[in-house]
Amino acid sequence: MEEQAIRFTIAGGRRIAWASSGSGPPLVLSGWWMANLELNWREPRFRAFVEAQGRHRTVIRYDPPGTGLSVDGAARVADLDVEAGALGAVVEVAGGGPVDLFAGSSGAPVGIAYAADHPDRVGRLVLYGGYACGSEIADERSRRAIVGLVREHWGLGSRALADVFMPGASAPERERFVEFQRQAAGADEAAASLEAIYGFDVSERLADVRPGAIVLHRREDRAIPFGLGQNLAAALPHATFVALDGDDHFPWFGDSDQFLAVAFEALGIEERPSPAPRTRPAPGTTPTAAGDLTARETEILTLVATGLSDREIAERLVLSPHTVHRHVANVRTKLGLPTRAAAVAAATQRGLL
Repeated sequence: MEEQAIRFTIAGGRRIAWASSGSGPPLVLSGWWMANLELNWREPRFRAFVEAQGRHRTVIRYDPPGTGLSVDGAARVADLDVEAGALGAVVEVAGGGPVDLFAGSSGAPVGIAYAADHPDRVGRLVLYGGYACGSEIADERSRRAIVGLVREHWGLGSRALADVFMPGASAPERERFVEFQRQAAGADEAAASLEAIYGFDVSERLADVRPGAIVLHRREDRAIPFGLGQNLAAALPHATFVALDGDDHFPWFGDSDQFLAVAFEALGIEERPSPAPRTRPAPGTTPTAAGDLTARETEILTLVATGLSDREIAERLVLSPHTVHRHVANVRTKLGLPTRAAAVAAATQRGLL
């Protein structure tokens, strides 16, 4: 496929970068954590995912206001009208619609808001790994902890997010994603994006969406709970819900063949996608219940979350570094996770920290 063509437009006084690739009727992709048109295009799995769709559609992507190539000096905010306005501006410069809209993750509430207000501009609406109300992704304490971890310890935070979004990826792939996050945004920008994602709430607009949306969600998704996808489909008029296997939030990881086959069908594309390499979860034991952590393990995990090393934790608790290391290893084993960053993220999501 030819290289992507990047262009710029304006929406509500904000700069919006957008890109197109492929050929055929327009398909707009909305969503995904830490968007950056240029950096995303360098990631082999993501590019293959876009190019698979580009064999049949002109794929249009954009960076939301205040992110990626759309950075213009103002922070991203939890304002669905601003976000939907950016999506609308991209639709207009791409031809005015109607377009098929594939909105994933935090792009789902944005896509819903736009589809509710502009039904004549949207053809097929496919939602993946989405939600209606961001405050339901995790409880308030967990949301504050994750945002705080990203803002105060972006190194550890970027690793924790990588383990949440793509647990089935290989270690080198997770490292590349960690580096991508750090290149795409600083700690404050990343924290602001997380706060915006948690702040999106499109619950009151669901009934205004034209009937027939397709909602896809992986059963073990660690980033956006499966139940939120089910609830979203139940609240949309005559929507179809499709449950997929896997725990990777990004659809270009895990069983991407299965995902693309279902997505192609939802978009009216008859050809099945070409086989792509699949990732598998790192070997480990079956996770135990969160409550099985001892008081000492929870205490040490809390200190790990602040960014302290094993030696620093040992000095604070008057233990040997070996003992601390053993406790951290036990926590990872109990939670069934490959790294200490993943254990911190999982414990935060489960309300332990």
